[in-house]
Amino acid sequence: MKKQDFIKAVATEAGLSQDAVSKALTAFIDVTTTELKAGNEVNITGFGAFKVSQRAARNGVNPRTGESIQIPAMKSPVFRAGKTLKEAVR
Repeated sequence: MKKQDFIKAVATEAGLSQDAVSKALTAFIDVTTTELKAGNEVNITGFGAFKVSQRAARNGVNPRTGESIQIPAMKSPVFRAGKTLKEAVR
């Protein structure tokens, strides 16, 4: 499902305009991004949690040349599904 399809589905389900849902979705993405940049976690009860995971530096291999390379440490966004979402999908 693409973003526009998601907006249409939510607008139909909630009885709202697509413009209102689009603005709310954009605001959700902006707030979540800002909080993750600040190192905070965003928890949505029943749905899941967004957080930042620290990945350690490690050695890797360039698949084209076989050359050993150093992959630097980095932060990565992670989503952990909540119990209600897990049970609904199962």
